[in-house]
Amino acid sequence: MDTYFTKEHEWVKIKEGIASVGITEYAAHQLGDITFVELPQEGKVVKQFEALAGIESVKAASDIYTPVSGQVVKVNTALEDRPEIVNEAAEDAGWIAWVKVADESELKNLMNREQYEAYVKGLE
Repeated sequence: MDTYFTKEHEWVKIKEGIASVGITEYAAHQLGDITFVELPQEGKVVKQFEALAGIESVKAASDIYTPVSGQVVKVNTALEDRPEIVNEAAEDAGWIAWVKVADESELKNLMNREQYEAYVKGLE
């Protein structure tokens, strides 16, 4: 399963038309200890690069943008009680939401892992 990335440090993995969305390990590290995740409503329809959720840490509060358009079909309710899961496993158990993808051609607007790693290296 391929993973794609945004310049705002979100990742997306698509399996059978459902996108798992979260923030990258780089973003989690930059934010520091995550203290709260504002999850989207299931059923919410979102457009690519629109605010999907919110995240707060000891350093900052920011929006999480959706890498793909579609409808939110599931949210990671485990983050309500344990937002630190994002710090522990940002690109796995720390996923934010699943989005039923409306248009997979939008993936061309995203970076693959190699491109994202080069992008992050340019920020340092």
